[in-house]
Amino acid sequence: MNRRITVLGSRSLVIAAVVALSACGGSSGSSTASTDSVPTTDVASDVPVNPLLGTPLEDPTTATRPAMVVKIDNHPGARPQAGINQADIIFEENVEKLTRYAAVFQSLGSDPVGPIRSGRFQDINLLGSLNKPLFVWSGGNSKVSAAIAKSDLTDLSYLKVNTDGGFKRSEDYKAPHNLFAETTKLWTLAPAGSSAPSTQFAYRTVSDANASTSKEAIGLKVSMDGVKAQWDWDATTKEWARTQDGTPVVDTADVALSVPNVIVLEVEYTNSYSPISKTLGSGKAYVFTNGVMYEGTWTRTDRLKPFELKDSAGGVIKLTPGQTFVEVARAGKTAVVAPGMTQDEVKFP
Repeated sequence: MNRRITVLGSRSLVIAAVVALSACGGSSGSSTASTDSVPTTDVASDVPVNPLLGTPLEDPTTATRPAMVVKIDNHPGARPQAGINQADIIFEENVEKLTRYAAVFQSLGSDPVGPIRSGRFQDINLLGSLNKPLFVWSGGNSKVSAAIAKSDLTDLSYLKVNTDGGFKRSEDYKAPHNLFAETTKLWTLAPAGSSAPSTQFAYRTVSDANASTSKEAIGLKVSMDGVKAQWDWDATTKEWARTQDGTPVVDTADVALSVPNVIVLEVEYTNSYSPISKTLGSGKAYVFTNGVMYEGTWTRTDRLKPFELKDSAGGVIKLTPGQTFVEVARAGKTAVVAPGMTQDEVKFP
């Protein structure tokens, strides 16, 4: 299989920032910072940052670039996927007895990216806070297509932009799990006036220790529909590494998927063949960052605003600057692996 991809940019500074931050130890009171504020890292507060990472802006040309959401297939026949290590945020959604990724790109891109599959009704609410993002998908049934056309998502489906977006079928995968595109070309199709998304999360600075409401954790297990997702804390890299159905997840370049932050949002799904997540309202949330876990709540009353994450004391939960993976999970489907336990001792709920 051809595993060569072109990565647009570098995360070297991101890694350095994460290492610097994770050196902070101890505990403190809960944060009350707002997610509307500009996140900072271990640099001066006036240094521009990537809006979806909270890390220093390496490439000024991306400062105003709009967010791009690519619906990436997670069927066994679609693995390994291209671009999963370049996405700033990845949402994992339940679909028909399986999951699909909504990978959000802004700081970096990936040529190619995919395999790309269809969108769902739930994408409209889930992605609304990203400021009219470019929505890259293979197309869908007439009802979903009509709903997305009426929404504020910028429709860049295979049926609409095709070769202009670099869409092509790969001979290394079997249909329908073989459609790829190029983020470089897709960004050129952004409507006039498109702009960058707002900050989605609050982030720790070099002076922020873990809040007193946190608990040490070495991993977690999440039962998604048709997928058993496991995350293991690596104290050396200060990231959570993903295993899926017992196999480490890697991209097309054979690079393992690991991130500084994993968020689990417990939501209600409609009881239908094609489930629809309800991402407006409130529910239980788990946040895993810097080797600890916060058990709290998510709240969201407006699809144009980000999720608000609060800990058990009512303080806003701060993430580590860097990539974030969000599990949009059903209630009661998450198990925490605490220190002193092994992953084998903790069963998937």
